[in-house]
Amino acid sequence: MEIIAQRPKSLTDLQFTYCPGCTHGMSHRLIAEAIDELDLRNKMMGVAPVGCSVFAYKFFNFDMAEAAHGRAPAVATGMKRARPDMHIFTYQGDGDLAAIGMAEIIHAANRGEQMTVFFVNNAIYGMTGGQMAPTTLPNMKTSTSPYGRDVDDIGYPIQVCEMLSTLNAPYFIERVSLLSATDVMKAKKVVKKALQFNKESRGFTFVEFVSTCPTNWGLSPQDAMKWAKENMYEFFPIKNFRNKSLEGGA
Repeated sequence: MEIIAQRPKSLTDLQFTYCPGCTHGMSHRLIAEAIDELDLRNKMMGVAPVGCSVFAYKFFNFDMAEAAHGRAPAVATGMKRARPDMHIFTYQGDGDLAAIGMAEIIHAANRGEQMTVFFVNNAIYGMTGGQMAPTTLPNMKTSTSPYGRDVDDIGYPIQVCEMLSTLNAPYFIERVSLLSATDVMKAKKVVKKALQFNKESRGFTFVEFVSTCPTNWGLSPQDAMKWAKENMYEFFPIKNFRNKSLEGGA
């Protein structure tokens, strides 16, 4: 019998521990499928963050490390330099990467480190109680901004792709969406492209996932998808910001 779909070999058999409707499961699968298709599983190492995906090392079926909060790019830098024969990625949320980890991501990108960074943006701190994150939208209510984010007091959401695209070194930067089946299929192609460039040692590659957090948004999974489509794209447009392969980059 022909197999038309199966669990990626780059995922373990362990059941995901994420909340119902969480999009972490989708992004995990896209990454795992791409790694399988590129035949990278035995040459891949990943770095898990602090946050909802802190247990990512249990779900990916290859060598993983756990980093202190925000320090995944620094750990990944050390791993790649110690084992240049391996391919490295980090998997981070918006609180991990864009708050306490801002220095690490900026300097790893600016050095053009040979790694892929997967950045999950759901506009909130998920694991620790739904606090305001650097990506929280204007007027969006959270447990630490119960009246909504006041941009005059707190500032505007940080647009990480836009910020990193001001640097010269990154090879590939793109923001994708996980908010519909069509979006997921498009995201898969981008994930695979970023990892293909990683396999070819082209340089620093970065993929941002526009995601949801039904639990801390206080919405059903369906309503969370609808809310994200109506509100997040204004500040986080789905687009490619850098692809040096189209610019004649090596």
